[in-house]
Amino acid sequence: MSTLDRGQAQARLAALMARGAAFFGSEVAMMGGAMSWVSERHLVAALSNAGAFGVIACGAMEPPRLAEEIAGTKALTARPFGVNLITMHPRLDQLVDVCLQAKVGHIVFAGGIPPGSAIKKAKEGGARVVCFAPALVLAKRMIRSGADALVIEGSEAGGHIGPVSLNVLAQEILPHITEVPVFVAGGIGRGEAILSYLEMGAAGVQLGTRFVCATESIAHPAFKNAFIRGNARDAMPTVQLDDAFPVIPVRALQNGGTRRFLEFQAETIRRFKAGEVEKDAAQLDIEHFWAGALRRAVIDGDVENGSLMAGQSVGMVTKEQPAAEIIAELIDQAVAALMARGRSAA
Repeated sequence: MSTLDRGQAQARLAALMARGAAFFGSEVAMMGGAMSWVSERHLVAALSNAGAFGVIACGAMEPPRLAEEIAGTKALTARPFGVNLITMHPRLDQLVDVCLQAKVGHIVFAGGIPPGSAIKKAKEGGARVVCFAPALVLAKRMIRSGADALVIEGSEAGGHIGPVSLNVLAQEILPHITEVPVFVAGGIGRGEAILSYLEMGAAGVQLGTRFVCATESIAHPAFKNAFIRGNARDAMPTVQLDDAFPVIPVRALQNGGTRRFLEFQAETIRRFKAGEVEKDAAQLDIEHFWAGALRRAVIDGDVENGSLMAGQSVGMVTKEQPAAEIIAELIDQAVAALMARGRSAA
């Protein structure tokens, strides 16, 4: 194997990222993970301005609030960015309309299988649709439904997670899905890992935890300090109490808030079994619990009682730094890995 100089390694990395970057209209194939209260206009614009692809986390926002956030983001960047919509939101159709009216180029559907009507509306309105696929069979189904790209997110990720690690999902899905770009997510914190997934066939990556401590992130200093102090074993998934009432696990740094969620979950299950609340409403109550707990931590800095949603890559967050610096660091690590490979084979 011939040794690559820095320019050749950069060109090789750019070629591996070309499909993903072209899909987003960005310089590098890095997509910001949608983190409620964190992925708002300032961080989203900073990521897009730095050459990546920022994504607004709509979360529990109502349509007028989302319209404000999109307008605020456009005031901070002229570069492309997307919006992440939760499929169980009761006003999903109106949120899609808001995105289309604002000429948002990419809509990311998360938190479940999106209704075919929502995908159809988004595509007919001119947006590209990105869907999450936690298994190969669902990846194929999403493509048949009209998804223009997929994200496969491993259980190492922060927030709501599936049961399978990215290491396994990548092997299961990447060799078999070539029709659309596939972006990988979950536990990615260094450029060497990004390079390995690109070489496996990924079009790019999604990173969330790594950007929480970006200078441009509005997260409270206490929230950022919890990430800087945290390590992989501190970011644990919540426990499901009742198989008859499935609750999507949430990975977060352990604190009083995670313990209180177990109590809230038990009370919600009791209310459901007593016929006091419908199942969908109960599920929404649980979502609202997390939205409120996350706000207390991110915005108010209550890191003991709020939710510290974090991926297992939190141990690689060691300081606060500008988004552009984080992106450059990740790219440099991938380039250095390519150069080192050539030297070791020489």
